[in-house]
Amino acid sequence: MLRVDHIDVSYGEVQILREVSFDIEENEIVSLLGSNGAGKTTTVNSVSGILPVMRGSIFFMGENITKAAPYSRVEMGLVQIPEGRRIFPTLTVMENLEMGSYLKGPKSVRKESLQLVISLFPILETRKNQLAGTLSGGEQQMLAIGRGLMSKPMLLILDEPSLGLAPIVVAEIFEVVQRINSEGVTVLLVEQNISQALSVSNRGFVLEEGCIALSGQGKDLLGDSHIKTLYLGL
Repeated sequence: MLRVDHIDVSYGEVQILREVSFDIEENEIVSLLGSNGAGKTTTVNSVSGILPVMRGSIFFMGENITKAAPYSRVEMGLVQIPEGRRIFPTLTVMENLEMGSYLKGPKSVRKESLQLVISLFPILETRKNQLAGTLSGGEQQMLAIGRGLMSKPMLLILDEPSLGLAPIVVAEIFEVVQRINSEGVTVLLVEQNISQALSVSNRGFVLEEGCIALSGQGKDLLGDSHIKTLYLGL
């Protein structure tokens, strides 16, 4: 479904990613892991078209999208939920969800998408007329995920969905990730919470200093001595 092929990405004159390559098959949950500053967000922003690629290529559903505009990638079904949620705080919950189905294709099935979102996050129906900026952190994350689902993604990229949330909410978010995947949506999960991420992932890739340092099955990476020492504190 997605193939990232030896991409280099820079901010100005500072190179952040060096020959990063990874792939995602349909219906997988794949984790992109690493510490702060490793290049995780830079990687997914490049996949989404927010940052340009200096060298290398990105393919989605067999099509080279390296130079495609971000909105055209959304139209193709590649949708990112950014770190920090980025909801519209002065719009209501329902208005935020409707913004997710702004494009012609998703708009035509808005009612069905909304039913899925509400089934995953019933609290959003209760809060539908409330300003999004007044929600709790966990509710805002649910809204951000719901807005992404309203775009009818084939591949959903979640950038640090557990950041700043209480453990009980984090557990709920990861459970929802699995339910989203069971609905036929492929998921790329970007996380510092490595234990939780790998426990729900088919495969994982570990970024260190802008390069892929490790890759493998989720359960195998959980048992890797390098992962245990550097990331899990064991």
